[in-house]
Amino acid sequence: MLLRQYLGHGLRSLCLCGLLFSARGGTFLSEPWLQALACKCPRLSRLYLLNTDLRGLPSCCLLPPTLQVLELHNCELPPGFFTQNPSGTCEPDHHRAAAVSPKSPANKQLTASSPGITIQTLILDNVPSFTNQHLHSLSSWGQLARLELRDLTRMTAAGLRACAPPGLQALHHLRHLEICTIKRQQMAALGLGEGWAGLEGLGLGGREVGPGLLCLSRLPDLRRLRLCDCSLTEMMVLRSCRTLKELRTLEFRKVEFSTESGGEAEEGQEGGGEREEGEREERSDTDPVPNLRQSLVTLLPKCSVLFTECSVASVQG
Repeated sequence: MLLRQYLGHGLRSLCLCGLLFSARGGTFLSEPWLQALACKCPRLSRLYLLNTDLRGLPSCCLLPPTLQVLELHNCELPPGFFTQNPSGTCEPDHHRAAAVSPKSPANKQLTASSPGITIQTLILDNVPSFTNQHLHSLSSWGQLARLELRDLTRMTAAGLRACAPPGLQALHHLRHLEICTIKRQQMAALGLGEGWAGLEGLGLGGREVGPGLLCLSRLPDLRRLRLCDCSLTEMMVLRSCRTLKELRTLEFRKVEFSTESGGEAEEGQEGGGEREEGEREERSDTDPVPNLRQSLVTLLPKCSVLFTECSVASVQG
């Protein structure tokens, strides 16, 4: 009924909520339904799945081949879900081919070998069954440029380290990576310690911020850095960013800055000028730590610094 009455040819983005935590249970994403979705919505480029049990689907190759963005929130996956053929193509089986009408314009697309997974952005948020093996299988995704990993309890630093180029399981096309862990101390970001050639954007959140800051000097191509949902000191930021001379954007989002009332961070202020005695540091919502911004301007002259929903907590020192 959903396909017949509400979804049409021009649909580009679709958000679906499953029954994973429902008392009814059951699976609503079946292979025939996905085939029909691909035929009815040939322009679908973004699929957002919430509370969805995908363990009844053997492979992500059954998803609409036009997808460019896939978001999985509170979902469950089967082993090998992200794996495609070594040749980089997704071969539909005879069931898939037989289910498509010969008169359908999508018939050739589904009965012939498809060009492989074309997803460019993959977002995984609280997917308990996601493992290092799932992560490694993404190396066959030739167009994956952005990967966001949030609260994945079974992913480790070793698993992430194996994905860094030029390894056999490397995510060669990846340009932006986000790692955020709120619920527990994963420290998966330590997997960046061996370096990651070609990584231009990095987001660190929650308990991944501290470990990730230790690895920034090993990311020579980094141009954009976002730190969120954490507590930081000015000294931590300045020490970690001193080597990022080519950084273009540094964003702090929902960060609580701890400043010592007895004195401000001195590192990185050379040439930036000191405040005159008695001068007060004026703060605003968009510039909660003016002294830090001044130091970063001197340290990283090519970088724009942004503060979003940040706060300051004074610590007696």
